[in-house]
Amino acid sequence: MALTLTAAAPALGSTAPPAAPALGSSSPPPADDRPRPTKPVGNAINPRPVPWTSAKVTSKGRAITLVWWSGVAPCTVLDRVKVKRTPKRVIVTLYEGAAQNAASMSCIALAVQKTTTVKLKHPVGKRKVVDGARLRAPR
Repeated sequence: MALTLTAAAPALGSTAPPAAPALGSSSPPPADDRPRPTKPVGNAINPRPVPWTSAKVTSKGRAITLVWWSGVAPCTVLDRVKVKRTPKRVIVTLYEGAAQNAASMSCIALAVQKTTTVKLKHPVGKRKVVDGARLRAPR
């Protein structure tokens, strides 16, 4: 039987230090509110598209930095980032799944903000950056 322990957050207005990370988590929480830098692993189990919350075009239009809400590794990892360029849009889709070793672990339900930067072959230019996970197939 697996046991996962979690620490309670301090009450609002409390001056108590932040809680220790949960047993079994992959890394401690960041010291500030910045998203955790993440790189695609390429071999996640059951990858699915996930929406991102922000996209910032950088490097003279040749890169896009994405931010999204996710779960804790290894239970939720970035598998890949797909980029499709059309004359009017750059469609960017994040795919997440579980790491290969996650099947033997207890997973905690904890939201983590992550970030990744995608390098592009061609600059964005005047194209609109669109979230591929939020696009709907035509009916």
